[in-house]
This record gives sequence, C-alpha cells and structure tokens, in this order.
Amino acid sequence: MVMEVLRAANARQAAGGDVLHLEIGQPSTPAPKGVIAAAAHALAADRLAYTDALGLPALREGIARWYQDRHGVVISPQRVVVTTGSSGAFLLAFLAAFDPGDRVALAAPGYPAYRNILKTAGLVPVELPTGPETRFQPTPALLDGLLAQGDAPLRGLIVASPSNPTGTMLDPAAMAALGDWCRRHGVWLISDEIYHGIEYGTVPAATALAVDGGEGAITVNSFSKYFSMTGWRLGWAVVPERLVRSVECLAQNLYISPPTLSQHAAAAAFDCVEELEGHVARYRRNRDILLDLLPTAGFGKLAPADGAFFIYADISDRTDASQAFCARLLNETGVALTPGVDFDPLRGHHTVRISFAGAEAEMVEAARRLRAWQA
Repeated sequence: MVMEVLRAANARQAAGGDVLHLEIGQPSTPAPKGVIAAAAHALAADRLAYTDALGLPALREGIARWYQDRHGVVISPQRVVVTTGSSGAFLLAFLAAFDPGDRVALAAPGYPAYRNILKTAGLVPVELPTGPETRFQPTPALLDGLLAQGDAPLRGLIVASPSNPTGTMLDPAAMAALGDWCRRHGVWLISDEIYHGIEYGTVPAATALAVDGGEGAITVNSFSKYFSMTGWRLGWAVVPERLVRSVECLAQNLYISPPTLSQHAAAAAFDCVEELEGHVARYRRNRDILLDLLPTAGFGKLAPADGAFFIYADISDRTDASQAFCARLLNETGVALTPGVDFDPLRGHHTVRISFAGAEAEMVEAARRLRAWQA
C-alpha cells in the first residue's frame, strides 16, 4: 500500500503540486562517501563477475567483525550469507527452515512483506495481535495463548526490533525470553534486525545471536537503512551451521550471487560510522520534533518509537478508513502518510505510519500543515 501512496504523491508532484514524503521508509541520504569511493575503485579495477553464492569472503568477514564490535558476539564468517537485499535473506531463510504448510507467527502490526513472502513459499502466516500493552511486540504469554487455541503447532516466529511500523524494540531480556520459548517449543526464531543502529535510547537493540549463540535463530540485516544504501540491494543473514549448505544451494539456483559491485562497495561501509551516526542524530531530531508537535495536530496516540524512523499513530478518534484519510490528507495538504492497513489488515483502518527519514525542515512544515488541517 505504501507504494500506492508513493505513486499518488509522485502524480501530484508531476502535476505541479508539492509533496512532503512522510510515507516512504528509506533514508533521504546517499550512501556514505567511503562506499561510493569503493564502488568507483571496483568499477575501474574489478571484472565484476559472479561471486560465491554466499558472498565475497572479505565482506562476510567484515559483517562478522561488526557483530563482535557492536554486540560483543563472536560468530564464524562461514555462517554469514550475503543476499540481494534483506528480502532475499527472508526468502532463503523461510525456504531453508520450513516446509510447505508450516505455520509461522508474526506480530500485527508488522512489515507486510513477511506475510506475502511466507504465502509465496507455501507457508501459513499466523498473525499475533499486539498493542501498547506489549509495546507492539510478541511475548511468551501471547504465544502461549496462541497455542491454547488448539491449532496446528507453530514452526517459526518472526520478530522485528526496532520494528516497522511501530519503532518499538525488544530489550535483551525480552529477546532472551522469546528465544527460550522458541527453543522449548521447537520453533525457529527469525529476527529482523535491519533497523539496528537507528536507536534512540541508551541501550542498543538486542540481537538474537546473543541468545544461545544464535543456534536456534536466523538473523536478517541489511545495508539499506543504517548504512543508507537502499538501491544497492544488499542484505545478509546469519544462519546456524546446519542451514548453511541449504541456503547456499537455494541462493545458487534463485539468483546465483548477490550484486558484485554492491558487495565491493559495502565492504567499506563499516569504516563510515562517524558519517552514519550523523544521520541517526538527524533522525533523532526529527523524531523529537514530531513527538512534540503531532499531538497538537490531533495525533495524540503514538507508539513509543524507540528506534527506526517511524511513528505509528492511532487515529481511531478521527476515522475508521485510514486509506481514504491518507488520500484526502495528500490531496488537501501535500503530506503523504501510509495507511495502517499495510501493516495490520484487520485493525489498520484506524492507524497510520509516519516516516521521519527526511529533512528536518520537512518535519516542521509537515507538522504545521497537519495542525492547520486539523483546525
């Protein structure tokens, strides 16, 4: 649905109207300077042929060092699988870990592509309604309640921290509790960590690799968000050793290897932290502006936004048709938001997602227009 909003926003711009893009979930900044320089060098010096299906060894080693530096977790580079975006990582993970018909739980609201990729692979998504009382995250109690319904057993659980669309996070204790539940019930834990690094508290986001060495978990990450490389289409997964060969064979047959130029460039991304932390500081300012001003514009029920660059707003006191609400808002103000039905088909008619990945001035102007529209 967000792409439908983007299409309408682009049509408005093409017709001469102005748009403030608070709908799309991508950084407005380019790739780091070091990444661009590494890409230029690779273009001049490398043949850019196929790589190993699992990725360039130097990049896999760099990713393994990243976990040790950021989380104090030691993993073998042999468990790192470089993929064509995080979307490729999810597809490989689902195909390697599950069989057709397996049931996989995921939080609602949540990223819609989880559901769609699961269905494409012949799997059954089982949505777990969450709300403010659990900070929009799964809990062992919610999972116990799901099992008590007497349906077929679960084979997997997808968690996202920081989450899209709510921005909420699992602290280390909560991640450990979910990992323990999954281990006791023979359930794979799939951890979406693509917004790691974009956090606003004092404690960094927890990685599932810290739970029993990650042997019961598959973690997925990406160069798109923190590293500001969306169009380079490069992600990765860290998988247990027993799944590496299956993932390798799947990758060879589905896309041969990840984009070679992007891999050479991404190897330099880990040396660009100072520049990237500047982006996070801007996101923090944008977040603070919107959390302060949105209630004055009639958006008073907001998820905490611990990380990522999204605010999830309950607008049930204003509408029960978020798609029509967003369409009217775009038409009358030029402010583009994403209707919540993308993330929660049952309850999303009462919610919207607001992205604050753009420029600070755009956040201020968007809030001004929303206040005027509310009045």
